[in-house]
Amino acid sequence: MTHTDRRSFLRTTGLLGGALLLPGGLAACSGGSSESSATASGPVELEFWTHDPGYVKTFTAAAKAYQAAGDTQFQYTLKPVNADGDSLVTRLISNASAGKGTADMIGIIISTFNRLMTGGIAPNVLYDWSGDVSSLDGDLLPSRVAPYTLDGKVYAIESDNCTTVYYYREDLFDSLKIDIATPTWEEMAEVGAKVSKDTGKSLGIACTGDDTSATNQYLQFLAQRGGSFFDKDGNLALDTPEAVEVLKFMVDGVKSGFLLEVPDPYGPAANAALKSGKLIAITMPNWFNVYGLQANVPEQKGKWRLAAMPKFAGGGTRASSLGGTGFAVIKNRPNTTAAHDLLKYTYLTEAGQVMRFKSAGYLPTLKSVYDNAELLAHQDAYLGGQKVFETYRELAADVPPYFQSPELSKLVAALGKQVQAAIKGRTTPEKAIADAVAGFQG
Repeated sequence: MTHTDRRSFLRTTGLLGGALLLPGGLAACSGGSSESSATASGPVELEFWTHDPGYVKTFTAAAKAYQAAGDTQFQYTLKPVNADGDSLVTRLISNASAGKGTADMIGIIISTFNRLMTGGIAPNVLYDWSGDVSSLDGDLLPSRVAPYTLDGKVYAIESDNCTTVYYYREDLFDSLKIDIATPTWEEMAEVGAKVSKDTGKSLGIACTGDDTSATNQYLQFLAQRGGSFFDKDGNLALDTPEAVEVLKFMVDGVKSGFLLEVPDPYGPAANAALKSGKLIAITMPNWFNVYGLQANVPEQKGKWRLAAMPKFAGGGTRASSLGGTGFAVIKNRPNTTAAHDLLKYTYLTEAGQVMRFKSAGYLPTLKSVYDNAELLAHQDAYLGGQKVFETYRELAADVPPYFQSPELSKLVAALGKQVQAAIKGRTTPEKAIADAVAGFQG
């Protein structure tokens, strides 16, 4: 690392003048190891940092399967460190800059990767997966590579395709004669307005509880419509007719009752609406099945189904996405090779991706795995035995990419307030987007 790069690194991390600057350049920034001390085989204990204990379960199962297959020279034990996602990234940056021990492997929530994009942090601390990704000959879905790519290099491997689908109460859709195959959102909004007027029920949500919840729900519709917060180069991409169109769709939906205004998709208001039958459909990613529906309305098992979303009449696809966690390996550590091999097996092989779905429900990120016979035959018990991979396979390649920017938090603050104001009727969609752009650029 050059003197300039290191100074930029420390300024970015907020540690300039406050951390012990060790000699050795890159080694000091990535854990202080060298190839001569690298573990080549035998027992290895991986320090494994994650915000979700479910990943510990997944990687523990993967390690056992990997060893049982006889394809590794390592015998793995995980040493988990659990904390919230922001704290883990802060600790990684702090320890790496000070030359102290860091993780061997870390789960980086998609919305926190932007903190590693400046000051040379990602390239100086994280293993570059570009060669591994290239060797897959395009099988890894590009939409899941983009969020962890910086200057053409890939620094983490995504855990899940995070495919947004339309969850709906099949029993109530049938009794109310709502056609789940309604082709466009505009037509579904008309149906939803009538349903709301007649029954008080809603077919989706718009969030106004905080900036993050507001922008997340908006982003799912915007990405489906073909829009984005940033382009592939990290430039603001919000000042578009599509951005206004999508916000107007949400504002009109709340006015008509088609969409239910709630603070967020996970809190008491949304849960109460699900339990009471007031909210009978919702657009959320695949993981909402477990963390939203099964966790909060287990008594409704067998009543819910999922489907591809209607399209917007003006364009886009039937797929969207929200969330994700990319796992990264810290380079120049004694256990770098062992960590790399385990992550590669778990996330970049068919056997690993099938195993991780069975362990925790993470959707494949390899295109070819959507043709796996075992997954295609899988029946989701909560969703009434539905063969969900028939839908997920249809949507996999259409999931839009999520492009990063170091200034994501600034945009969320500027846009979130405007989305909430528009939904609450305090401003127009046109002015909300214009003011969000101005606030971000100001």
